[in-house]
Amino acid sequence: MASITLGIIGFGEVGGIFGRGLRGKDGVEAVHAWDLKFAGAEGPRAQEAASADSIAPAGSMQSLCAQATLLISAVTASNTLAVAEEAARYLRPGTVFLDLNSASPGTKQRAAAAIESAGGHYVEAGVMTSVPPYGIKVPMLLGGAQAADLARTLNRWGMDAKAVSEKLGVASAIKMSRSIMIKGLEALVIEAYTNARAYGVEDHVLPTLQETFPQIDWSQQGAYFFSRVVQHGKRRAEEMRESANTVKEAGFNPFMASAIAEKQDWVAGLARAGVFEGLSGKSPWQDYADRLLAQRKADQA
Repeated sequence: MASITLGIIGFGEVGGIFGRGLRGKDGVEAVHAWDLKFAGAEGPRAQEAASADSIAPAGSMQSLCAQATLLISAVTASNTLAVAEEAARYLRPGTVFLDLNSASPGTKQRAAAAIESAGGHYVEAGVMTSVPPYGIKVPMLLGGAQAADLARTLNRWGMDAKAVSEKLGVASAIKMSRSIMIKGLEALVIEAYTNARAYGVEDHVLPTLQETFPQIDWSQQGAYFFSRVVQHGKRRAEEMRESANTVKEAGFNPFMASAIAEKQDWVAGLARAGVFEGLSGKSPWQDYADRLLAQRKADQA
């Protein structure tokens, strides 16, 4: 890929990080972006923000695809397939489509079918941890026929990409299996810590966790888990529904993945209602748990 025009689909937190981080890299002539919010009420402000980062806001998906030779899809999990199908209507043959979204192997395979039927080259990515604070250096696993070639390009730009298989779905299976564990730990911590707080036994529970798993600071880790779910619970819930689909595709009933999605969604709903207003990533876990307990009392009143 000698000369590249980069197109970012979804100019949120992740899309913005990749757009800004890849701007000016060797061979990248320009970075364009398209997001539905560009066409909404906040469109002018959102476009100005992109322009301020030297990223050209596109007027539509069609406009973006007309210019891009490498498309990066960074949308929510639930929009993975729809975005790929829309891009397939407009992309130029030979365009590489890198799908960063957290979706099941089956969803990624259907997205690939849409892109490749239009003459594009689909590469799935399993992004293996939160993009901040890694930025474009976040570890990711790539899959697909073009994965190895794209990995070389991305690594030349200072990224951390590893091609794991030419078969689509492998990278996503790794990612989604890991997500069940990580998002499950978040959900378990929120439920266990808040429950312990309700009974006033947290000073007994956390030391036992520390004894069993001494390499983890359970108080600090708990605060981090609470804050991340409060901030990104909706996105995490969508990812866990795709994790549940991944389990279904393997032939199992996704008891745990489905429950984790419900827990993440529940916290996200409370966050939207303002229950955690004023708390930040630096707030102790007890502050988050106390807000949940106060909300329980309010609901019972």
